[in-house]
Amino acid sequence: MNHTYRFLALGAVALSALVIASCGGLSDSDVASIDGTTISKTTFNHWVTVAANASQDPTAKAAGVPDPPNYTKCIAAKRAAAPAPVKGQPDPSVAQYKTQCDQQYTQLKDQVMTFLIRSEWLELQANEAGIDISDAKVKAEFDKARKQAFPTTKQYADFLKSSGQTEADLLFRQRSQLLEKAITEQVQKAAKTATPDELSAYYQKNIAQFTQPATRDLNVILTKTKDQADRAKAALAAGDVSFASVAQQYSIDATSKKVGGKLPAVAQGSQEAAFDSAIFSAPLNKVVGPVKTSLGYYVFQVTGETPKKVQSEAQAQKTIQQIVIADKGQKALAAFGKSYQTRWKEVTECQVYYIVADCNNYKAPKAAAPVPGQPQVPATPSGG
Repeated sequence: MNHTYRFLALGAVALSALVIASCGGLSDSDVASIDGTTISKTTFNHWVTVAANASQDPTAKAAGVPDPPNYTKCIAAKRAAAPAPVKGQPDPSVAQYKTQCDQQYTQLKDQVMTFLIRSEWLELQANEAGIDISDAKVKAEFDKARKQAFPTTKQYADFLKSSGQTEADLLFRQRSQLLEKAITEQVQKAAKTATPDELSAYYQKNIAQFTQPATRDLNVILTKTKDQADRAKAALAAGDVSFASVAQQYSIDATSKKVGGKLPAVAQGSQEAAFDSAIFSAPLNKVVGPVKTSLGYYVFQVTGETPKKVQSEAQAQKTIQQIVIADKGQKALAAFGKSYQTRWKEVTECQVYYIVADCNNYKAPKAAAPVPGQPQVPATPSGG
């Protein structure tokens, strides 16, 4: 893991050090209010600077935070950093640079707003759940991470300067990680039991998981035609040749042919239906066939067998318990995630210019109206 990136990235749940408590209401100096706690524009601007400093785009990073609505400084920086156009091609227009700046700022704005909102959601959820992370624990965990990322004091100081962050910012990031972990553990802990009925139901539904199928050891000859299979079987019936020599002469299955026609431990249900049925109904040591398959014609002999083994519910209980508890934990976490999102989104209000999907006053953009006569192309599914 790149430990430096861990300190730079604005995680979806990291906590802002500058969230300010309020009696409620949204003033012009705030970008959002979450159940009476507001996020100030000062806080927002601070983290936009941090996000811009962390940009992986050298051009965007050099331009700094775009300056809406006119983007005068951003446009100037992009023009200065732009390479000379290919001969015969015009320079990008001011409008094109402005569009780039606006797109960059919108991306930063959405990233930071999501970051700050979800930070506060975590804090409020932890408070409701009675979860308390001490400053000492936060500092201890932070110090371990810092020493891995920045072995020397100078490296750490240089990072703070280049990223525009303070140690307080990083400590609150660490706190958010610990809060998220504690909330997750609390949700999953409630699902760490399984009743006898639940264990039994899982066993009955998934008994194949605890079943080792019967197997048979074979000598096989595979031929392309039935005539060749008949001749191979006749040669074996003569009794003066070994199965290996007949397989060497007639078989087209290179793998078994190399080992004298041996095909060990063939599991029941692993072959084509006709061949599988023939294998597990054939008497031991008798040459059987030919059996037609999609690969050709088989002549075979069963030389040994191992019966099916089914692990009892009592024998499998420990494994079943682990599986059922893990499954319940994942389902509990998924259910909690949905209710958590709904719960806190309902009490999250954002200023018009700062609205993101986590805001209660967010409205998804309408799809463009279809153009008459034009074929409609399905939208590409989102990975998020």
